[in-house]
Amino acid sequence: MRILLLAHSFNSLTQRLWIELEERGDEISLELDVNDAVTADAVRRFAPDLVLAPFLRRAIPEAVWRNVPCLVVHPGVPGDRGPSALDWAVQDGESRWGVTVLQANAEMDAGDVWASVEFAMRAASKGSLYRNEVTEAAVAAVLQALGRIASGGSATPLAQLADARGRLRPLMRQADRAIDWSSDSTETVLRKLHAADGVPGVADRVLGLDVHCYDGHIEGLLRGAPGAVIAQREQAICRATVDGAVWITHLKDAKDTARPFKLPAAMVLGARLDDVPEIHAPDAPPEVTWNDIRYEEFGAVGVLHFSFYNGAMSTRQCERLVAAYRAARERPTRVIVLAGGHDFWSNGIHLNVIEASQQPAEESWSSINAIDDLARAILETQSHLTVAALQGNAGAGGVFLALAADRVVARRGVVLNPHYKGMGNLYGSEYWTYLLPRRLGTETARQITEGRLPMGAMAAQRLGLIDDCYGESPADFLQQALVSAGRIAEEDFDRQLRVKRGRRAADEARKPLAAYRAEELERMRLNFFGFDSSYHVARYNFVRKVPKARTPSYLARHRSTSGRMSATL
Repeated sequence: MRILLLAHSFNSLTQRLWIELEERGDEISLELDVNDAVTADAVRRFAPDLVLAPFLRRAIPEAVWRNVPCLVVHPGVPGDRGPSALDWAVQDGESRWGVTVLQANAEMDAGDVWASVEFAMRAASKGSLYRNEVTEAAVAAVLQALGRIASGGSATPLAQLADARGRLRPLMRQADRAIDWSSDSTETVLRKLHAADGVPGVADRVLGLDVHCYDGHIEGLLRGAPGAVIAQREQAICRATVDGAVWITHLKDAKDTARPFKLPAAMVLGARLDDVPEIHAPDAPPEVTWNDIRYEEFGAVGVLHFSFYNGAMSTRQCERLVAAYRAARERPTRVIVLAGGHDFWSNGIHLNVIEASQQPAEESWSSINAIDDLARAILETQSHLTVAALQGNAGAGGVFLALAADRVVARRGVVLNPHYKGMGNLYGSEYWTYLLPRRLGTETARQITEGRLPMGAMAAQRLGLIDDCYGESPADFLQQALVSAGRIAEEDFDRQLRVKRGRRAADEARKPLAAYRAEELERMRLNFFGFDSSYHVARYNFVRKVPKARTPSYLARHRSTSGRMSATL
């Protein structure tokens, strides 16, 4: 089919559907929802069989839905209507939720139902649910809907669905999200934080500052006066509840017009935290306390978890991760699994922290060198075999950092973005000019980095970018990855290690790692300090979520057919 994706932005769900539909052999193009005239023009140019809207913030123009079948992906059960579907489901503690594919009509979320898929709700943030359960249900529901359309089926009017348990609910406002620290339980506080995560955050007042709060985690050990900030750890704050405490990792200063975006909590609060004690993380799992870097062992396998918010890695986080990795190399294990986090493995350097710096170019330089140091530490490991296990998505430098490991595996539903150019023609580092051609060859590496398109795990495996993909959920995938790592540690380990050392020595003799790094950083220096400000402009717009004025031509294929990379690569 010819399918036009219509979306507010090219977000994770839209990217995943792009990938899945291309795997089916559909002809796909995308238009960002700029205005009604642009949407109508895209439909005229592409002449799609249908329009699919995975992520919209306003209605599809009547002139479009009256003339072309338009399917809307709604993150709610049948009958659920309104712009805050998932927010209400999380905050109300729904045990099951779903995704419904509706036909667009004159009334928002009220069209006939083509498909609906339910899932069990996890105690997690809205963003985590969206990237995992919602995305998997959306893919299944869209494919069901397309199958019904292809077979000549018809949609079911919403009024005829006996199980339409949803209802029309309004936009969730800050008054609905407000935390009462004097009475709300830890569970209630976490639900409110989880329901507001990503956008818009929970409006609150912390140490005399009006902020929005993001990324809440349980604290099972510390206690204090309800509402008090009782501890800090690695730029996050711990706030007491009536029956426990929660960690909040990110804040946004509600009145800071110069930095109107999320930052690590300590960066926002500054000197207000001077009297708050720094509490180091005990050796405890995430259900006991929060820590963004955690190490554990299973026999001969060491597992390094690093769960950074939205996958962004600041200079400080990279330096801490290098230290944790070097400590893992000192352990009497044979395999080190780099597990990343549940939702993201890594998305490379932390653009928000860079944007907040008084000297963004210098902070960019520090960040790229810090992540390069981590890549080099992995590449130069002689004592262990290494596995990058991607439970969640990876982008830009995060993809190439993963390639530094001896083996790269990913969950089946993971989305990879192995390119930098969308960030103002950023050249990139992380030894990608060594790592990517080593796996794919020079020409394919060029096509991928120039193409700027998302890639699914199955396509990445076929291409040779990664070694394997499996697992339906992050937990299922990680368990399988650890079993596989255990086999690597047991099966002819000494021979594998000799082969690895020999290959690294031969590559180093041919061209030293230092040479690759120097060449990459020479280009990066121009990005950061040169006359072309494209990177700085792109970063500014990305961090502040400035909407794109037009759809890039590599996505809007109906506007430009040049430079299209084959979906079968």
